Amino acid sequence: MYITVDVGSTNIRIAGSRDLENLTEPVIKRTPQEYSEGIAHIADTARGIAQGESIDAVAIGIPARLTLDRRGMYKNRNLPDWDGRMIADDIEKALSTRAYLENDTMQVGHGEAVFGAGKGARIVVYMTVSTGVNAVRVVDGKIEPSVYGYETGFQYLSTGESPVDLMDLIAGRTVSEKYGMSPKELGKEHPVWEELARYTAFGLHNTILHWSPERVVLGGSMFNDVGIPIDRVTFHLQTIMKAFPTLPEIVHSSLGDIGGLWGGLARLKQLG
Repeated sequence: MYITVDVGSTNIRIAGSRDLENLTEPVIKRTPQEYSEGIAHIADTARGIAQGESIDAVAIGIPARLTLDRRGMYKNRNLPDWDGRMIADDIEKALSTRAYLENDTMQVGHGEAVFGAGKGARIVVYMTVSTGVNAVRVVDGKIEPSVYGYETGFQYLSTGESPVDLMDLIAGRTVSEKYGMSPKELGKEHPVWEELARYTAFGLHNTILHWSPERVVLGGSMFNDVGIPIDRVTFHLQTIMKAFPTLPEIVHSSLGDIGGLWGGLARLKQLG
């Protein structure tokens, strides 16, 4: 039995797979603020899913940056007690198996590229706009290697003494702070969505120039029905793109809230 885990700031999702092609019904629970409680929940749930079978490996996605050895995490702002912990080591000790750690955006993007909206394309970029902003490049079903991961939301879109980055312009928290309500409460017809579509296009334009993908998958809560219209992002991209003769295919994500679980499955399938 293989186990895949998606640790979110709000919920932990856990599922199993015997064949590395299908998932068991996900187990979803509020993410404990205490790290020890979270590790115990992951271990207990994994054993319950395995039902006495041996656990061959565990893939874990976390909302934080990874240490250089990819065994621990840091800068986990929403789960402070988890910050600095060596979660891969602790899961291995708890379950006597191999554990592999990945950033949550990287893991979701991997899932979309292999099992979701990017399936069939050789070079896929997954971009998420939610509370924060980030992206990942997946080539031939594998996340492109990096030293520190990717942080495309921090790309600057202006210059000067106080440059503004993409996250400052389009992230969900930015919209909430500006209007004093959650983005979805603004309604579909609010003019902010056209503004954000244009900003998103400029950030995605840079990403396309750097990574030259065949297909771009856009995901995260800010691309929901009440959110940034993908067709308007595409329109603005067509207007500003000068370097390449055509745009990559731009599509909406398809795996919903369990993209991270599918991404863990993709990682385990790759490792064999």
